Amino acid sequence: MARVGNMSLVLSFFLYSSLILCHFTNPTSANIELDEDNWRQILEGEWMVEFYAPWCPACNALAPAWKDLANRAKSKRLDMKAAAVDVTKSPGLSGRFVVTALPTIFHVKDGEFRQYKGPRDADSMLQYVEAARWRQAEALPAWKAPHSLQMGVVAHFFKLSQALRSVHNMLMETYGLPTWGSYLIFAIATIFIGALLGLMLVCIIDLLYPPRRSDKVHVSRAEADKRKRNDKKSDDELINDDIVDDAENANDSDAEKNSPSDTSDDDKAKDKGAGEGEGAKADKPETRKRRPRKAD
Repeated sequence: MARVGNMSLVLSFFLYSSLILCHFTNPTSANIELDEDNWRQILEGEWMVEFYAPWCPACNALAPAWKDLANRAKSKRLDMKAAAVDVTKSPGLSGRFVVTALPTIFHVKDGEFRQYKGPRDADSMLQYVEAARWRQAEALPAWKAPHSLQMGVVAHFFKLSQALRSVHNMLMETYGLPTWGSYLIFAIATIFIGALLGLMLVCIIDLLYPPRRSDKVHVSRAEADKRKRNDKKSDDELINDDIVDDAENANDSDAEKNSPSDTSDDDKAKDKGAGEGEGAKADKPETRKRRPRKAD
């Protein structure tokens, strides 16, 4: 009975010691998991955020340094907190932050995002925060900030791609379809959805901007024939008028050519030319022309 009592005392001692150690070291602070629901808490205060995947060897190698960074930041009473994002569980966040490599580390200060590109040890990362070396790095522009509207749209596309990937895996693993069979199903679904969206878009445009329709007047056949005859008659009259106008223009042009004013002007010009010729002859000395001899 004494041994049993001693064993219970030893177990109680180890249990209380573990609780006290966990309280003071707070190992969970090194593993603050962010997801689609609670990620906006990093918009306030100072954070170091790691994006990782369980299958990534570099991420697994960084895990001890990341926990050490969180513990040392807390022991020095820094306002910085360390958090991590599992991209396999939260693909939308990887789209918001445009994560293209793993592991990727971001420094967040009062809603300003900067990517950490220094050494991946606890001392370097802690010095990056304590010495405020993050001021030397350029912050992400407003249009690329994770909390902006456009990056929210990108996040939804990433989640959609992850959902399609899971459907693809389900078709291959659960239903045993080949790869080309899954691709064929996706292609048919894409064409059908595209045609449906196009039809909906056309209907919306027709509702907003209805086409203009000319008012149709019903005319009997007799009245239509009468209008045709009138139109033909008017066309003939126009043709005759054009012929008469051409003939009148031709007569007018002949009359203008033979008008007395023109002939008088021509006569005056000829008389003037003749007078000038006589004057020129008068000015020149007379020269006798030799008559040709008659043949014997």
